Amino acid sequence: MPVVISQSVQETEALGERLGRSARRGDVFGLRGELGAGKTALVRGFVRALGCPGRAHSPTFSLLNSYSGGREPLFHLDLYRLSGAAEVQGAGLEEYLIRPEGISLVEWMERWSPEPSPGDPAIRWISIRILDELSREITHDHPGA
Repeated sequence: MPVVISQSVQETEALGERLGRSARRGDVFGLRGELGAGKTALVRGFVRALGCPGRAHSPTFSLLNSYSGGREPLFHLDLYRLSGAAEVQGAGLEEYLIRPEGISLVEWMERWSPEPSPGDPAIRWISIRILDELSREITHDHPGA
């Protein structure tokens, strides 16, 4: 698994852009990291890479933000407020987690799929760990960056 040390929000967004360039329809990325780690910054890079107009914002209260107008639709989900798979299903979000009609980036994916399985082709995991105020350690299993 590649490990990247990001020293700024811009570097995190640039990594998201590199990953986004090679992302394909049906890809689901599970984003792990504590509050403020930089998950939404990573998503902003994906939005740019896909050519979607607008700027990504956290969907914490809406659960889902959709971005279209680029090479593929992008679905940005935040499962933080949900307590488990039953609530995810109850919210009608499964279609974005299993072979979506675009690319899904899911913050707090562990609410749906608690344990990442190495080599699981269904979910590509990206973990962001805060090292200090500006630095992040980002681990991912996507070969595109």
